[in-house]
Amino acid sequence: MSISLSSLILLPIWINMAQIQQGGPDEKEKTTALKDLLSRIDLDELMKKDEPPLDFPDTLEGFEYAFNEKGQLRHIKTGEPFVFNYREDLHRWNQKRYEALGEIITKYVYELLEKDCNLKKISIPVDATESEPKSFIFMSEDALTNPQKLMVLIHGSGVVRAGQWARRLIINEDLDSGTQIPFIKRAVAEGYGVIVLNPNENYIEVEKPKIHVQSSSDSSDEPAEKRERKDKVSKETKKRRDFYEKYRNPQREKEMMQLYIRENGSPEEHAVYVWDHFIAQAAAENVFFVAHSYGGLAFVELMIQREADVKNKVTAVALTDSVHNVWHQEAGKTIREWMRENCCNWVSSSEPLDTSVESMLPDCPRVSADTDCFMILKKIACKYTSRE
Repeated sequence: MSISLSSLILLPIWINMAQIQQGGPDEKEKTTALKDLLSRIDLDELMKKDEPPLDFPDTLEGFEYAFNEKGQLRHIKTGEPFVFNYREDLHRWNQKRYEALGEIITKYVYELLEKDCNLKKISIPVDATESEPKSFIFMSEDALTNPQKLMVLIHGSGVVRAGQWARRLIINEDLDSGTQIPFIKRAVAEGYGVIVLNPNENYIEVEKPKIHVQSSSDSSDEPAEKRERKDKVSKETKKRRDFYEKYRNPQREKEMMQLYIRENGSPEEHAVYVWDHFIAQAAAENVFFVAHSYGGLAFVELMIQREADVKNKVTAVALTDSVHNVWHQEAGKTIREWMRENCCNWVSSSEPLDTSVESMLPDCPRVSADTDCFMILKKIACKYTSRE
């Protein structure tokens, strides 16, 4: 006999009642009824009906999508944009599908950086052993040798990786809106060396090893009867916990653990590492930064840790919707003064482009980006790539 999903919803109430019951003639009867109910539930069959397998393609073609000549993601057969709610009332499954597509797009952008933008993928740490976790950045051929100018790009937080500004814009708008590719191509065309940071690639994930927990009966000096009672309670508790976990996450994914990348375990660490090992060694007389959102915070942290060097090499910084905070980050007076002269933060606003926007922070000017900050990046690139 199987149980309907509606009956299953009542189980937490019944289990809580059984747990908090302190006594009374009907306690045993309720517990017996609950055990009987649990024994008649075919969890595997129930969960198969509740959610399709989390088994997604690993290529754009497998998803039946492709980027057209305008850089827009479109369905190969229908020509329609990406549909998030592919299956009604299955938000978790739809979200997992979206994330799987996002991982494919990340790799696709990496390929574009190498093939279309002619950038090189550079592994970090530079002295990493074969076995330790590694990340990477992208650089133009002349990034370290260009004597005149170098542009450094830093994206924001979240799922984005090197070469991206926003995954949602890549999927829902086009590659020009959501990636750094227009920036890179414009910079290269105007004679800039380019370095693309990858501040969110801070660790690798590996499957968590299973840990064998020794039974209390194996190592305890307690009387056998007491050990048996404790083991029985422990087994019942584990059964309930496993039941809840399987209902909450029917297709239980592997338990993963994070192995952090040496000296690159956070966006801030990454920015400092790339500065020390690459940007500081570059021959360029003028270095320009473009930093979005959390990338702005990472740049301010870089200034705090390498103030004199940054002031000596960096000519100008274009921030977009930067989330830095000079008070919380404890940026000193000399840093704030330098930022007022050499930085500008374009923020989302309905005001015309470059209209001054009031700020409570005593650092760089804030001006209107006229529209969504991602869409204004081309204008910022034009402004700064023409500055000598």
